[in-house]
Amino acid sequence: MTRLGSGHHALPMTIDTDWAIAELKQFISLTSRLRVRIGIRTKRDEAALIASAEVVERILDQVLPGWRFKVRMSFYSRWAERREGAQRAVTALEREAEVREKLGDNAPSISASTFHPWVWEGAKSLWRSRHYREAVTAAARKINAEAQNRLKRRDLSETKLFQEALSASAPAVGKPRLRIVPDDGSDTYKSTQRGVMAFAEGCFAAIRNPNSHEDGLPELPEHEALEQLAALSLLARWIEGATVETVS
Repeated sequence: MTRLGSGHHALPMTIDTDWAIAELKQFISLTSRLRVRIGIRTKRDEAALIASAEVVERILDQVLPGWRFKVRMSFYSRWAERREGAQRAVTALEREAEVREKLGDNAPSISASTFHPWVWEGAKSLWRSRHYREAVTAAARKINAEAQNRLKRRDLSETKLFQEALSASAPAVGKPRLRIVPDDGSDTYKSTQRGVMAFAEGCFAAIRNPNSHEDGLPELPEHEALEQLAALSLLARWIEGATVETVS
């Protein structure tokens, strides 16, 4: 998965590095044998390459996002683009830790796969097709829908839903509340409840709403969209972990 760090692209933390390197090297080996045997290529050769390429392309999408645009094209070999991408990816996987240390880019990072499931499950299909603004919007919609499910409400949504659900006032008939921490009347409870309400308002006012009005807006930069997903993930964890308080 995409990983959020500081500076340049970082490799996914959740990838099985040994497995990925083995798959990439197998593909490189297959293309090398095909070059040697050019002119006597068999259907078995072609089938093996096609099967290997299916896996390799998915690895490259993870390790070298945008690889199709960065690797030179070849008019002579159907596999040249993937072969060069695989060679680069092997180097990236084998030497990532060394390169980050030598370049001073070993700051902490976070994998999008560790975001709250509501957020990443809502966003990932659009994210993988590089529709970042739409992916963030989809994640926000998912949080709204899950909050409605928890509260059993369809009459309110988004900002108004969270304003009412996170209100410090007592619940009423048909108006349950979400308590982020137990309501013990303390300043900590009041501060937390007020803070999460303000955070939810900010997420929908400053993230969800602008992204949903995307006509004419440029695509979000990947790093900025990741930051927005991280904010929504925090909100999702608070909402899922909250206690629903109803009229007894």
